[in-house]
Amino acid sequence: IFFRHFGCSFCREAISDVAKRRKKLEKLGVRIVFVHMAAKPAVAEQYFRKYKLFPIDHIPDPTKQLYQSFGLGRGTPAQLFGLMNWIRGFEAGILEGHGFAYHSEEIGDGFQMPGVFVLHKGKVKHAFVHKQAWDRPDYEEIVRCCEF
Repeated sequence: IFFRHFGCSFCREAISDVAKRRKKLEKLGVRIVFVHMAAKPAVAEQYFRKYKLFPIDHIPDPTKQLYQSFGLGRGTPAQLFGLMNWIRGFEAGILEGHGFAYHSEEIGDGFQMPGVFVLHKGKVKHAFVHKQAWDRPDYEEIVRCCEF
């Protein structure tokens, strides 16, 4: 699971979604690994702890080499700032309690787009590449659609 950045309300929503489904996903044979741009592991771990998702495997990628390898680019203004982004931001940030979005260089590139990939034996079995920053993947469905 590739994040935009930890200041993103939708990324914190994603951590929460995965935390709630962790046991089901692991029973399906999934090893959950997060990829983020925070250079210091402790920065990422504070968010995983907050959502009771620690310990969890995670890979710091501040230079975005993995993001580029998986074809994840930077978002356009429409993908990041459209009306639905504001509506979903209110839902995730306020109604669900994940807080307002903010940006800081230590947590990543605010324009980076996220994605979810299922890998098996070194091959991508399924890819969910966000079309909008606010897309909310169904992690269980993504895993179930793959044949291992």
